[in-house]
Parts: sequence; C-alpha cells; structure tokens
Amino acid sequence: MKEDILFEPVEGVSIAVVPKQEAAVEDGKPGWLVYLLNYNSFPLSNVIVSSNGYGTTAQGEPVRTSTLRHALPEVGPRSAVPIEPIDPALFHLNNQYWLSYYRGAQIFDKKFIFVPDSIVPANLTHIALLEQEGVLHS
Repeated sequence: MKEDILFEPVEGVSIAVVPKQEAAVEDGKPGWLVYLLNYNSFPLSNVIVSSNGYGTTAQGEPVRTSTLRHALPEVGPRSAVPIEPIDPALFHLNNQYWLSYYRGAQIFDKKFIFVPDSIVPANLTHIALLEQEGVLHS
C-alpha cells in the first residue's frame, strides 16, 4: 500500500529552464529547454518526469496543457539531461515537473513548480553544471 512506502526527501536534484537558440519555436524568438540536474555523487535510476502547465487566461478561464511523460533509464552523477523544449507562450502558466526516480530500492518523488511569469530573463542565474545561465528550481 502507498502508506507503507517511505518517501525520503529529494536532495541534490533540480530542474532548470535554459534559453537555447536551437530550441526556438519560431524565427526571431529565443527557445527554452528544460533540464534535469543531478548534483549527487550517485546515479538516478528509472527516472520519470511528468510535465504539464495549468492556470487561467487573461479572461479568467481555466487552461491546462497536455501532460508529457519522459522516461530515462539512468541519469549519471553530477550531470544534466535535457528533458523537453518549452514554448515561451506557456510562461504565464504554472509549469509543473513531477520527478520520480530510484536510488537502489528506495523511490524518490518531488514536484517542481515554476509559478507564472517566473521564467523571465530577470531571474536567470549561472548554473555551473550547465556552464550557462537559466532559471533554476531546487
């Protein structure tokens, strides 16, 4: 049963949204790419990242994007893996990334939510693992 599973806190793992020209949706506008960052000295196994966006339109109507699921057999120690491109037209929504992975026999689980309008150039910070700037969520 679910209540029998011990969920330890997730540490040393982050999600970053990084401007990347090669991820551009249309000419003239920069593209953005979502990365999973593993700062730990051990690999993450059987990784699943589920992503979606939700919020309201300017008129107050609810809006929800499709849910995308990404499976990665392993994410190496001290490494970054691209997850998906993200359209800047979605930055006004809550952008949620739900991460699950194993370390040995132990399962880990965490939601990373970029709140509306948090993915902006003013919030860029240097991400050493990527050796470039991006919006980091830990």
